[in-house]
Amino acid sequence: MANAAILCVDDESIILESLNEQLEKYFGPDYLYEAAESAEEGLEIIEELLKDEIKILIIVADWLMPGMNGDEFFIKVQKKYPSIVKIMLTGQANEEAINRAKEHADLFAVLYKPWSEDELFNIIKSGLSKNE
Repeated sequence: MANAAILCVDDESIILESLNEQLEKYFGPDYLYEAAESAEEGLEIIEELLKDEIKILIIVADWLMPGMNGDEFFIKVQKKYPSIVKIMLTGQANEEAINRAKEHADLFAVLYKPWSEDELFNIIKSGLSKNE
C-alpha cells in the first residue's frame, strides 16, 4: 500500500472524480488519492492520514468553496504542515487571493479550470520532485 498521498479538495464532486481519475491514470498505484468536498473535510483527512503515518505530498484545492476559500485553507495548512506542496485550482480566483496564498501559504502553482491533463500532470510531477 502507498504511504504517500495526493489530496484534492473541491466542492464539486465531478471535479474531484475527474482529478482523481486523471491522477490515478498517470501516477498509478504509487500514491493514495484522497478527496474532500470542503476545506474543513480536507483538514480532517490530513489529520487522519498523518495519524496513519501517510505523508501528504500535494494538495490540489479549489479557490471558491463554501465555508472557507482555498487561500484561507492553504494558509491553515501551511501553519501546521509547511512541507505539503499546495496547488490552487480555480475558475475564478482573484489575483489578491492568489497573491495572499503565495505570500502566506507558499503556493506552488495555480491550475485554471478547465485544465488540460498534460498541464495537471506536469504541475503535479514538478510538485512531487520538490517534495522528494
